[in-house]
Amino acid sequence: MADGYLTTHVLDTAQGCPAAGLRIDLYRIEGESRSHLATMATNDDGRTDAPILPKEAFAVGEYELVFAAGAYLDACDTPPEAPRFLNIIPIRFGISDAEAHYHVPLLLSPFSYSTYRGS
Repeated sequence: MADGYLTTHVLDTAQGCPAAGLRIDLYRIEGESRSHLATMATNDDGRTDAPILPKEAFAVGEYELVFAAGAYLDACDTPPEAPRFLNIIPIRFGISDAEAHYHVPLLLSPFSYSTYRGS
């Protein structure tokens, strides 16, 4: 059994706070197919209450986190635009070490985002 796991942390850089209540979907990518594995939302600290991909489900492969940025921005009363510049943010990444902790943070504003492999 693998000992690795996957986490995230979403920060709203425009407001200078954690992005609470942001929906995240996780998919496993295999060739041209995409399998839905989990749906979670961030807590008041901008994190999920449990790993998005826990140890018992963790495996080497290609994955995609999909962040519902538009719905979050709407809920925060960010001035609306139609359509939003950023609505859905997909981040596709690979897991090559089944024993490692993979942390994929998202730094978000209404007009930009960045990510990296955190610790």
